[in-house]
Amino acid sequence: MKSLYRRYRPTKLAEVVGQEQVTKVLASSLEQGKISHAYLFIGPRGTGKTSVARIFAHAVNNFDYQIEDDYIDIIEIDGASNRGIDNIRELREKANIAPTTGKYKVYIIDEVHMLTKEAFNALLKTLEEPPSHVIFIMATTDAHKVPVTITSRAQTYIFRLADTATMESHLKTICEKEGIKITDEALTVVVKRGGGSFRDSLSLLDQISTLSDGTNEITKEKVMGAMGLPDDEKIANLLADYIVGDVVKITTLLKELLSSGIKPETLAEEMIKQIVDNPKEELLPLLAKLPEIKDPFGEAKLLVALAYEPSCLTTSRNTGVKTSVVKAGATIANVSTKSTNIGTANTNINGINTSTGITDFNWGAYVAKIKDLSDTIYSQLLKTTHELNGNTLDIYPNHKFVYNILSKDANKQILTSVASGIKIVVHEFGESPKNTKNDGLLAKISDIMGGEVKNDGGEDPF
Repeated sequence: MKSLYRRYRPTKLAEVVGQEQVTKVLASSLEQGKISHAYLFIGPRGTGKTSVARIFAHAVNNFDYQIEDDYIDIIEIDGASNRGIDNIRELREKANIAPTTGKYKVYIIDEVHMLTKEAFNALLKTLEEPPSHVIFIMATTDAHKVPVTITSRAQTYIFRLADTATMESHLKTICEKEGIKITDEALTVVVKRGGGSFRDSLSLLDQISTLSDGTNEITKEKVMGAMGLPDDEKIANLLADYIVGDVVKITTLLKELLSSGIKPETLAEEMIKQIVDNPKEELLPLLAKLPEIKDPFGEAKLLVALAYEPSCLTTSRNTGVKTSVVKAGATIANVSTKSTNIGTANTNINGINTSTGITDFNWGAYVAKIKDLSDTIYSQLLKTTHELNGNTLDIYPNHKFVYNILSKDANKQILTSVASGIKIVVHEFGESPKNTKNDGLLAKISDIMGGEVKNDGGEDPF
């Protein structure tokens, strides 16, 4: 049995969904008989570039288009497999031969950006003086890799990813025709994972269609389980825990998600999607790390990205109190005794914890007040790590330039002015909390990976 994507592949321009900006213009050119010798279709994968190319190739020759047909005057070429100059030279020689049954000989070159420089130069000669019976339809996902000498000689059409409403409507129509019973919530998951690609969305729908027995509906939970996806709420919780630096919650939730069979790469991908949909400044450092989450050691890399900074979980030099040091730009940094649970600080910059007598310092509120006074100082604070020891806030710049700015007398006065009762110490670049060790990190990695990870004294691989 054919896949849904092949069964519902359009054979007429009017059947193409979500690309009206392309199909209307092409349909008009066919009606008026204004045919160009070269077309360039640009757009993400699965948006219909090849489908439209085939439809147009058949239409200019008045061929009846069936998915499985094979007309000798329509030649499809994979640019990735036929990318050399010899391949294009052979194409040029055959292009000079008149079409067999149609008016035009149509060459569809997929992934044209994969051609070599020499091959592009050879193709350019044909585009400059094309035989009157030849049409080139080139498709690419990477337009910037196609030389301007090629693009300037072709009519260019942009294909777009489908918006959510268009894709949901399209998939609902197919579900009705196929007798696939699925809830709106479950269909939304499919649409979201498809990312606007018709091919990907239909492939996913095909994959989960077996979950429908014709009686019971396919639910969101079934779809998430079949695709090995984490719940959106849990991903949101991971990001919230990252912002406040709650290592305990991060470790617990991460362990739960990984033990359920969800891959680290999938978790990273889902977090990237949520951050992009709702970007926050304090999440940008994490966003920079997430694309690197892959094997080997994907689980360990993910834990490091979420829960670790060089000064994390250090012991106070003055009081022996555990200090949770949060990433630059994070919301809070709480101080607690070993017997006190880490909680969420109030919105004040500092205050007294009545149960311990120790100052609770809110880094996020502190940085926000600095921003109101000086954008320059604020931007440099985001390039630091920090540690609260008693009533002293130690700031550790990650670059000499940052130290030079923050250590200026005028700037130190600003840093001190909004932290009543807190002594501000800006350390020279290169200094780090003396009691910081990687053993805590290794223990967390060992715990979440269900095994033992030891530091053998060699280079830290993370």
